[in-house]
Amino acid sequence: MSRVRAKDTRPEMTVRGLLHHAGFRYRLHRRDLPGRPDIVLPRYRAAIFVHGCFWHGHDCSLFRMPATRPEFWAAKIAANRRRDWDAVSGLRDAHWRSLLIWECALRGRGRLPAETLTDRITAFIASDVAFAAIREMGAEET
Repeated sequence: MSRVRAKDTRPEMTVRGLLHHAGFRYRLHRRDLPGRPDIVLPRYRAAIFVHGCFWHGHDCSLFRMPATRPEFWAAKIAANRRRDWDAVSGLRDAHWRSLLIWECALRGRGRLPAETLTDRITAFIASDVAFAAIREMGAEET
């Protein structure tokens, strides 16, 4: 697990590239915000989290609970999900909006086309919605 990166992951870099190409400027990993969001758009008071489906226990085609040490993994993933919820709640209390982009939207069988992903991110940024999530194609959005 020591080789698992917390910053500059491939999914995060993909989202950053799409945002930059769409003309948005942003800050990375602001420590003064709850949960230290992956991407922060201060002008829009919007924070974007790019979550790996395995590490955050997403119910999608990319997640499967490991067969070895299932109690350890269940506890670890549950703690990650609690921490995620606390971060989004803290941002909401501070009047920030949060967008959660799941890894399955960026890779795998259900990945979204780049144009669709860019359109959904842009629509969130332009809206006044407090929280939204983008997941794999064919899945319900929250």
